[in-house]
Amino acid sequence: MGIKNNNFVASVIQMTINIDAGENLKNAINWIEKAARQGAEVICLPELFRSQYFCQTENIDNFNLAETIPGESTNEIGKLAAKLNIEVVVPVFEKRSSGLYHNSIVMIDSDGELKGIYRKMHIPDDPGYYEKFYFTPGDLGYKTFKTNYGNIGTLICWDQWYPEAARLTALQGASIIFYPTAIGWHPDEKEKHGKKQFDSWQTIQRGHAIANGVYVAAANRIGLEKAERDSDGIEFWGQSFICNPQGVILEQGSADKEEIIIAEIDLNKIENIRRHWPFFRDRRIDTYGDITKRFIDE
Repeated sequence: MGIKNNNFVASVIQMTINIDAGENLKNAINWIEKAARQGAEVICLPELFRSQYFCQTENIDNFNLAETIPGESTNEIGKLAAKLNIEVVVPVFEKRSSGLYHNSIVMIDSDGELKGIYRKMHIPDDPGYYEKFYFTPGDLGYKTFKTNYGNIGTLICWDQWYPEAARLTALQGASIIFYPTAIGWHPDEKEKHGKKQFDSWQTIQRGHAIANGVYVAAANRIGLEKAERDSDGIEFWGQSFICNPQGVILEQGSADKEEIIIAEIDLNKIENIRRHWPFFRDRRIDTYGDITKRFIDE
């Protein structure tokens, strides 16, 4: 399997997510078809796109939202990928076994086959983001998938904050790292902290692009979601984006609309940038042993 040319078109889908899993799948398929008609060849959906963000509370009934791999999402989107000759990054709330669940991605190739699985490695546990209750940390390592359109790296949401994850993904040859995401504001914090929070989120991902000489694409959801009626909920900030290996934003979505964010990925640009900024060449790997320690005590 070889790369078809030196360019491919990447897209992230920014969606509103409702309480009906079936409708969310239909909506996702509709947006994938629209993106393909616009020329997208590698398409990424938002994190946990089949359901509203249930991790706002700890409720064992929410495990009923999980599905197996393969399962309904991968089967339906796999058929669509083969029909449209596209690659799709499909986030899944994975039921691996009884009592064992992951926040996962399935990479579906342009022949409709499951290319592989990535399981979210970094699991948050913050107010409104109680993911440790639901998800076992990933055990498959960091992943870059070789596809017809190039080497596709995948990480998930909270992984966005960790340069180690981006580096290890890029070192496997990724030309682009996709970050399916569910991130937003607590409504009572938005006015005071909202801009700073968003800027930090986007800046660190642009930094991953620069440090590793790769494209980065983040797919977020939009809308206010409340896990309980009397809660403030989370206002997801959208603003999905794609940036190039210099960290330049190529395309960015709005804060409140469903839309397709699409951009061309130029593999020659990656080569050119890495020749001028040879960060991989100049890495002092002989000095990095302590990176595997939790903290360096004096």
